[in-house]
Amino acid sequence: MERLQKVMAEAGVASRRASEKLIASGHVQVNGKTVTEMGIKVSEHDEVVVDGVPLHREAHVYYLLNKPRSVITSAHDDKGRRTVVDILKEEGVAERVYPVGRLDYDTTGILLLTNDGELANRLMHPKFEVEKTYIAKVRGIVNNNDLKQLRIGVEVNGRLTKKAKSRLIETDHKKQTSLVKLTIHEGRYHQVKLMFDAIHHPVIKLHRETYGPLDLNGLQSGEFRELKQDEVKLLKRISK
Repeated sequence: MERLQKVMAEAGVASRRASEKLIASGHVQVNGKTVTEMGIKVSEHDEVVVDGVPLHREAHVYYLLNKPRSVITSAHDDKGRRTVVDILKEEGVAERVYPVGRLDYDTTGILLLTNDGELANRLMHPKFEVEKTYIAKVRGIVNNNDLKQLRIGVEVNGRLTKKAKSRLIETDHKKQTSLVKLTIHEGRYHQVKLMFDAIHHPVIKLHRETYGPLDLNGLQSGEFRELKQDEVKLLKRISK
């Protein structure tokens, strides 16, 4: 069950706020009855009609993408750059989908796309603590003290990050670089890069390896697949 104005917004009738105005002014019927109160919830079995036109609700779809570099994590880009949604459209995906969270332009790796707004919002909400694992190539030789700082939290934009998991994968003393695995359950803007900046090891390359229980096994860069039903159920379970 979802709020009526949210269902209308996801169906493309209007924004959520504009949908509320349509409801309040008597433009919306549910199962043949005009509704004007806020807070009404409807299921996929309820018939919603706006100004005499039945609401078309797309079935929920869920895709897992291995995002390549130099692609924008957005449904569209004002500068005309290629987006993650363009990748799916190019392969014939017709449904309107949106990325869950974001990866930077130069960051690669696992990304979910869906038209299930409720699940997307829950997965992004910090209280559910969905773990995300990154592999970062950084400048300098990372030591045990650096790893400890990442684990207990570092200051980013005046706030301490929550506890994380960190592990040194390898170092290259000739090139003066390190490869580090970092697992976090926050989603602040540029968080991973800023965490490494805080310990004076700026990121050279960044790849997101896992998202919650999902990984990229079998997906090359730029490839995507639909989630299996049990994977969707698992995501819904961990975000309840």
